[in-house]
This record gives sequence, C-alpha cells and structure tokens, in this order.
Amino acid sequence: MATKLDWAAVWRERGSAIALYLGLSTLGHLTWEIVQLPLYGLWRTASNRELAFAVVHCTGGDLLIATSVLLASLVVLRAWRWPRTNALPVAMLALLLGIAYTAFSEWHNVYVRQSWAYAPAMPTLPILGHPIGVSPLAQWLVVPTLVFAALSLPRGRSAQPGSRRPAD
Repeated sequence: MATKLDWAAVWRERGSAIALYLGLSTLGHLTWEIVQLPLYGLWRTASNRELAFAVVHCTGGDLLIATSVLLASLVVLRAWRWPRTNALPVAMLALLLGIAYTAFSEWHNVYVRQSWAYAPAMPTLPILGHPIGVSPLAQWLVVPTLVFAALSLPRGRSAQPGSRRPAD
C-alpha cells in the first residue's frame, strides 16, 4: 500500500536544500559572469555601469535557468524526496537541461536577436550551425556540478558523529 506524502514535511526539508541550491548557484554564476566578461564584445565598448548591469542581468537569467532546470528535473523524475534520494539523476538531468538551454540561448541571442557578440578571445564550438561560446557552455557544466556536489555533503546535525538521520 502506497503511503501519502506529508507535503509540509517534504517542503520543510527540501525547501532548505532548494534555498541552498539557489544561493550557491547565484554565487557561482555571479562569479562566472564577472570572469567571462572579457570574452564578450561589450567588454571593449561598454561603460562600467553597463558592464555591471550586464553582470546583474545575466546572473538573474542564470538564476531563472537554475530554478527552472531543477524544478523540471524534480517533476520529470518525480524526485519528491530529493536530495535525500535521486540526487544523481536530478543533477544529471538538470545539467543536461541547463547546457541544452544555454546552447539554444547563445545561438538565439548572438545570431538571431544579435543581443550580444563574442569577442575574438571567446573559444567556440560549432553547435546549431554556428560557433557557440565555450565559456557559457562550460559555465553550465562547472557551476551546477559544484553546487550539486556541495549539496551532497553532509549538513547539520546528521553530519555530527554519532547522530542519525530519521528514516524516510
């Protein structure tokens, strides 16, 4: 007989994991956006104020992507007990979705909308018939991988020797 999930308990436990995921994602993507600025054309043409806006704007977009790919992964995989269970499949699907969306977004914004351009220093890969920046693709491999790895580390009381986690 299937047991009913206590959604309030699920949210209490998973809500803290989601908040940590979003906090770490924000820090990781903010750092990456700052570091990769010289790989985009605006590095040479924009004012400091415009560069700061670009970093904040892009980090906000990264946070929306991170939220979307995590929630989509949780729903598709029906991973209601994440991160306690299904941590690896959720991480792998979220990585795949994040990279796929980034490839599409880079193609759409660079070649269709022409919202931004790569600097000559940007290494590229041929994807969707056009050179796509390696840095944004690497961002969506490295940052989420580090975030999911951090989430897999023991936290709180359960990390102390002799303490036990309650059973699912």
